Amino acid sequence: MYRSTVGLIVILALSVLGAPLIANAQPLIKMHRIGILWPGSGPTDGPFFETFQQGLHDLGYVEGQNLAFEHRYGEWSNERLDGLAAELVQLNVDVILASGPPQALAAQRATTRIPIVFMAVADPVEVGLVASLARPGGNLTGLTVLAPEHSGKRLELLTEAVPGVARVAVLWNPASTRSALEVRVMEAAAHSLGVQLQSLEVRDPSEFERAFAAATREGAGALSILATPFILQNLRHIANLALQHRLPAIFWMQRFAEAGGLMAYGPSQQDLNRRAAALVGKILQGAKPADLPVEQPMKFVLVINLKTAKVLGITVPPTLLFLADEVIQ
Repeated sequence: MYRSTVGLIVILALSVLGAPLIANAQPLIKMHRIGILWPGSGPTDGPFFETFQQGLHDLGYVEGQNLAFEHRYGEWSNERLDGLAAELVQLNVDVILASGPPQALAAQRATTRIPIVFMAVADPVEVGLVASLARPGGNLTGLTVLAPEHSGKRLELLTEAVPGVARVAVLWNPASTRSALEVRVMEAAAHSLGVQLQSLEVRDPSEFERAFAAATREGAGALSILATPFILQNLRHIANLALQHRLPAIFWMQRFAEAGGLMAYGPSQQDLNRRAAALVGKILQGAKPADLPVEQPMKFVLVINLKTAKVLGITVPPTLLFLADEVIQ
């Protein structure tokens, strides 16, 4: 009887002492980790990461509270990417965000288990990232950014900005099947617009100066640029060369106009960034990439750099300025 009474007293005492601990205990918060593979020495588009971060914040994922980022930088060397992707796999991050085709392919080689969300991939089916846009089928999904028909639209906008232009140079890499398709679309558009195309084939950055010299020598009055990785890596240099050779130029990425190119027309980077955050959020909540269709651009923006127009001696028609989503003064 005595022992039973003592035991009961001890249990009650422990219960009373433990009650405040139980009452004050906080639920464990899972820390989600996102690995990001960048092509250069930092985010290639500063606002990209800010918008992506804000998109996750709006979904309840806040850095330092329930979210952490693991950044890996390729230093513009694709050879480094496999090792960096392997590091993220070893860290067992929850999702890998690949900012471009080389980064996505490196992540794909590194893991079939960790979900991967890719950005800025022209044709993810062609390069082997997914089985189809509607049914990715593996551990990858993401956003595709280009459609061949938009190259024709860019040519049309360029001829509106430079009325009377008779010859338009096209800077492109013939090794890219996607660019080859875009060139064919541009040829059809050029016929309708009454302009002649001049092909400037480049296979690496060492050929840029030669290509621009050829454009000047053969009397090109404007320039359209098609996307491949090494062209993306050298946008500022290309914009400078276009200014030096007095060529009004257009590219799909807003960053080109901000770097000094005359015009940019393509998917809204801000919109793509938010949608990438939404895809990552769905995966963090348990969705599988195989069940998330690859998303295509929905919002397009036209950016015109009037400072560049002034340097080139071009008066951009008011009708075109009215259509612009952003005008750089």
